Amino acid sequence: MNDIFAFAAMTVVGFCLGAMFFAVLWWTTNKGLTSNQPVLWFAGSFFGRTIVLLVSLYHLCNADWHRLIACLIGFTVARMILLRILPSQSLQRGRP
Repeated sequence: MNDIFAFAAMTVVGFCLGAMFFAVLWWTTNKGLTSNQPVLWFAGSFFGRTIVLLVSLYHLCNADWHRLIACLIGFTVARMILLRILPSQSLQRGRP
């Protein structure tokens, strides 16, 4: 029974990591498109999000592939939900 609770907990943790990852990506995209230096926004966000995600997965999964799978399931579910919730913007904004 403890395995089920551990799997559920790691799925929730993966969901939270995914929500953070994709919400920051969405925020960075909005800020980067209107910034004078978009490279700093995109590069900084990429490295920051990736480092936080990998370090979190490393410490939370503790070399157990079952935990890693649970985290990745939660991460993927967060991506699917955020794609439906966050507003998308058209790529053709008044370009001639």
